[in-house]
Amino acid sequence: MKAEKTVRINRVCIVADRGMISADTVEQLESPTNRTPYILGARMRKVKKIRDRVLSHPGRYKEVRTESSDPKKREPLKVKQVQIDGCRYIICQNPRQQRKDAADREAIVKALTEKLKKGPKSLVGNKGFRKYLKVEKDSARIDEKRVTYEARFDGKWVLQTNTDLSPEKVALKYKELWRVERVFRDVKSLLDTRPIFHQKDQTIRGHVFCSFLALVLRKELDQRLVKAGHRFEWAEIKQDLKSLQTVTIEENGRRLAIRSQSKGVCGKVFQAVGVAMPPTIRDVEPIPEKSDGSANKIRVSFN
Repeated sequence: MKAEKTVRINRVCIVADRGMISADTVEQLESPTNRTPYILGARMRKVKKIRDRVLSHPGRYKEVRTESSDPKKREPLKVKQVQIDGCRYIICQNPRQQRKDAADREAIVKALTEKLKKGPKSLVGNKGFRKYLKVEKDSARIDEKRVTYEARFDGKWVLQTNTDLSPEKVALKYKELWRVERVFRDVKSLLDTRPIFHQKDQTIRGHVFCSFLALVLRKELDQRLVKAGHRFEWAEIKQDLKSLQTVTIEENGRRLAIRSQSKGVCGKVFQAVGVAMPPTIRDVEPIPEKSDGSANKIRVSFN
C-alpha cells in the first residue's frame, strides 16, 4: 500500500465498523494481488449466514476481561472463534451488556402485557413494541418466539477478519476503533489544530505534524497512567499540571527557584511517567556581579 511507503509503516490492518462490510469490500481486501489484513464488524441480524450459522456454532467463550464490581472499570469481554466456509469470525460478548439487553427487553414485554389488557390498537403503531407482538385480525399477543429470538443477540457483536491475530487481540483492536474518532475530535478542538493561519504548505505540514506529535505524547501518557492504575480526565490533568509553577528569586548574586505546591493528580502523573518532582527550593546558576561592584536588586519571575 502507498501509505506503508509514505509514512514507513511496517504493517497495515483495516479496522472498520459494520457499515463498511459488503461482498465487494471483502473481495477487494482479499484480492490475491493486494491482500490487506482487515477486521470488520458484521451485521448479525441481516446476514443469514451469520445469524443462522455463526451465532449457532458450538464452542466455549474465552474470557478476555473479567467483570469487576466497579462499573467504572473496563467492560468485561468474552470471545469465541468460528470458521465457516473459509471465513474467520470472532463472536464477542459483553456479559454486563447482555444483562442490560435482557432487562430492557423484559421491561418492554412487561409493559406490553399491561397495555394489551387495555386493547391492542394503541400498540400497533409503536415500533419498539410492535416487533414483540403477533397480531391476528383484531387481537394481539406477545410473540414468545420473537422474544426468544432476540435474546440470541444480547450483549454480542460479530467480527470478520483475515488476520492471524488471536481472537482476543482481534476483539480488543476493534474496540479501539472509537479512539480514532476521538483523535480527530482532539486534533480539531483539544489541541487547537484549527484554525490554521499559515500560508505555505511547509508551515501547514509542520503545524499539523506538531499536533499529531502531541497526540502521540498524550497516548503514551494515557497508557502509562493506565498501567499505573490511574484513570484521570484529560481536563483534570491539564489543569493540575498548569498550576505547577516555579518562582525564581534573585538577590545579591544568588538565584533560587521555588516550586509551587503540587495539586490534584499532578504528583501521580509525574510518578506514572517516571519523572521526579522538582525540589521545592533549589539553587540555580548564580548571577555575576555588576562591573561597578554594586549589589543586584531583588527580582522575581514566574515560570
